[in-house]
Amino acid sequence: MNLVIFACVHNAGRSQMAAAFFNAMADPTKARALSAGTNPGTQVHPEVRAAMAEVGIDLSTARPQLLTDALAQDAQWLVTMGCGDACPVVPGLKRGDWPLEDPKGKPVERVREIRDEVRARVVDFLSREEWSR
Repeated sequence: MNLVIFACVHNAGRSQMAAAFFNAMADPTKARALSAGTNPGTQVHPEVRAAMAEVGIDLSTARPQLLTDALAQDAQWLVTMGCGDACPVVPGLKRGDWPLEDPKGKPVERVREIRDEVRARVVDFLSREEWSR
């Protein structure tokens, strides 16, 4: 089983969307994802929950969590989300960085665009790794 960690600073937007899309589209016998942050917030951004609900994904119970060594120990991939110098580094993992804008506080139209970009990147990643359903 392959484990992918999607990480951003607050684990309240981009990484939550990416993990949710990944888990909805991945073959569960091949891969799964989780999300984490280096300085997790207290909740998923309301605008992110709303935008994801529009596409049938419920993030109402999702909670930001800290990226720890224990969390990363079984992972094969770490995909960071435009956090620049604040992006975590976990030695030994394959690494990707998606330079995505933080959706926090953005108008709903922009959050939808970010959501759709996240989804497209997840679809591409799953296709490249041959982990799609």
